[in-house]
Amino acid sequence: MRGFSGEAAGMVTIQDVARAAGVSAMTVSHVINDHPHVKTETRARVLQAITDLDYRVNVAARNLRTGRTGTIGLAVPEVDRPYYGQLAAEIITAAARHNLKVAIEQTGASREGELDALALSRNRLYDGLILSTVGLGPADTDLLKVDYPVVILGERIFDGPVDHVAMPNVEGARAATAHLIEQGCRRVALIDGGPGDEVDVSSLRFDGYREALEEAGIPLDSRLLVHIDGLTMEQGAAAARRVSESGVEFDGAFCVTDTVAMGALRGFADAGVRVPQDVKVIGFDNIAEGAYIVPSLSSIDPDHALMASTAVRFLVGRLAEKGKKRQVAREFISRFTVVARESTGG
Repeated sequence: MRGFSGEAAGMVTIQDVARAAGVSAMTVSHVINDHPHVKTETRARVLQAITDLDYRVNVAARNLRTGRTGTIGLAVPEVDRPYYGQLAAEIITAAARHNLKVAIEQTGASREGELDALALSRNRLYDGLILSTVGLGPADTDLLKVDYPVVILGERIFDGPVDHVAMPNVEGARAATAHLIEQGCRRVALIDGGPGDEVDVSSLRFDGYREALEEAGIPLDSRLLVHIDGLTMEQGAAAARRVSESGVEFDGAFCVTDTVAMGALRGFADAGVRVPQDVKVIGFDNIAEGAYIVPSLSSIDPDHALMASTAVRFLVGRLAEKGKKRQVAREFISRFTVVARESTGG
């Protein structure tokens, strides 16, 4: 968008706006493109002239000249999950620092929805795409060999050919389980999505759970693996009730997402199991709501702001490479911290 001089759809031109505001056409262009170095009073005068004259930017003409839309796509599985809402807000903030808008697509956590999001970018509705994958797996790697920028965000399941900003799944899950063990737990239940044909969030976080048990010399008990059909609050609550009523002894629970963990807190309460007195609970994602429920939820914080800013930076970097030889795909694994709250006795 930088340097665009603009045209109007209809009779009003950017020169008309400039004359009405008493500034140059370039200054009007800077205001339209949200250039940071425009005086506040000048910006206000130009915006008022735009309103008074009903000036409209001819977006189609601009896109033809620049080859850019000024918009990137963000495709997430479900927009109504707190985690994805928080992630989207961070992406929008990071994109704004590069004068980019963000169009959000919901993929429905399906392979078909993710392929549809790729198709929208292929048809040049976006300059590039940040894709949070759930349905696509390692077998679909060839589908990502496209001629426009794509950054995969989330699980570490792909090897090339696109840039990847990954969750610290194994490392974070290991730390979550170790935290429960450090708090005195010796019978730690895992509430996850169960084994599948592809590597996913549950399988990766199971690996971290298993490694933490091994490091502590605690044998893995398959009776403490509680699999659910979807990573939802409802399923988390049902799983907590199920393990509470199973007769299997347990004193800790690692839930593979905060959404599942928040449901589990409800399920344990329904079953008369006290948290953290009877069982200590930890989640993963550190969504904002977790700090305000009772008891407040311990969690793994994967640094959403860092992940978002890195994904946008990777995408902007690829946009700048247009016409140049493509560089080797980059991978970034986010750092994480253990956030101890009331649910683990913190």
